[in-house]
This record gives sequence, C-alpha cells and structure tokens, in this order.
Amino acid sequence: GIPTVPTTHANIRFIGTAGHAGILPGFWFGGGLDLTPYYPFLEDCIHWHACAEVACRPYGKDLYPRFKEWCDRYFYLKHRQEQRGIGGIFFDDLVLDSFSTTLDFATRVGHAFLEGYLPILEKRRSHTWGERQRKFQLLRRGRYAEFNLLYDRGTLFGLQSHGRVDSIFMSLPPMTGWGDLDQYRDQGPERELETFFLKARDWLDPDLKDLYRKQEIK
Repeated sequence: GIPTVPTTHANIRFIGTAGHAGILPGFWFGGGLDLTPYYPFLEDCIHWHACAEVACRPYGKDLYPRFKEWCDRYFYLKHRQEQRGIGGIFFDDLVLDSFSTTLDFATRVGHAFLEGYLPILEKRRSHTWGERQRKFQLLRRGRYAEFNLLYDRGTLFGLQSHGRVDSIFMSLPPMTGWGDLDQYRDQGPERELETFFLKARDWLDPDLKDLYRKQEIK
C-alpha cells in the first residue's frame, strides 16, 4: 500500500423481520463510513466530512453531528487514548420516517463513500515515499489491527458466535508493524498526525484552517 493513501472502511446493513402471530414486520439499517490516514492532509479530512454531511443533510440538521459523534466514540482506542482515524459517520438500529426514507439515506451514504474516497485516492496515490514512510504506515496499521481485535463489534460477535475465523479476520491489514512510535514524535507529518489529526474535532469548523496553522507554528 502507498503510505499517503488512507485506509477507509464502510458498510451498510439491513435487518428485516417477518411479521407473525400478531407481531408487525420490523426493520432497521446500520452502517457508516470512516477514514484512517497515515499521512494527513487537512483538505482531505474536510472533503471527507463534507461528503458525509451532504449525505445526512436532507434528513435533518442534527443527523450529521449525531452520527459523527457516534463514529468518534466508536472508533476510539481506549488503551491508546487516541482515535483510530479522522472518523466519519456511524449509525445503528436506524429507522427514519419510513422504510423508503431510511433506504434512501442508506443509499446516499453509499454514494458519499465513493464521492469522499475516490478523489482522495486519485490525489494521493502518486506521492513519492520511502522506507521511513512505509515503516510508519505499518506501525499505524498495527493500531488499526488493535482496534479490530479489541473493540470491533463485528469481530467480537463473530468470534463469540464461533464463526469462520479466517473470514472474520479478513478485515485485518495483510501487513502491519509492531513497535514504538517515539522516533516519529519529534517533528514532521507523523507528529502532526498524532497531535492534531487523531483527535475528535469538528472538521467542518470554518476556523479549522487557522487552528491548524497555529498547530504548525508550535
């Protein structure tokens, strides 16, 4: 993988129940999308969250902030006290006004994923990189693997229900690194990733760029 290309994750699920014995049919949707950069670019973070916000906007102004906060809470490594990435949106047990409205929202989330990620991929895949960047990427992938093994609900459910282990672990990166990140914390984009980007923040804040510049000066 190219270190400047972020890892992304998205899923949309639908659960429906058939009515019987006087019980009405039921349904709910769940899913979300999130982004895990190894080398941060502020414009990518803003673009990613703008796409998520646009997908949520037709269904109420409170939807994006609520689902964004949910995503930040979910993709958090408690033992590291850091976010897994820059987040996105996350939702579960979702029923909006009707089935068709909820399905329409889920469809918009799928479109937002493509609109959010593909331009980032196109911009970052041609960046040059070397051994330092590759090693850092692998170490950060280790944090990604830690989350999946310790906190991911799908992984934990699959293991507890005795699912097919190899299929459950398909979400893990094929190559990771394990070790101390201290050597990267002195300066440069690796330091910025931890001190600025792996924090739960409002990526659509109009003052975000000024806040980032102040961080760079420090």
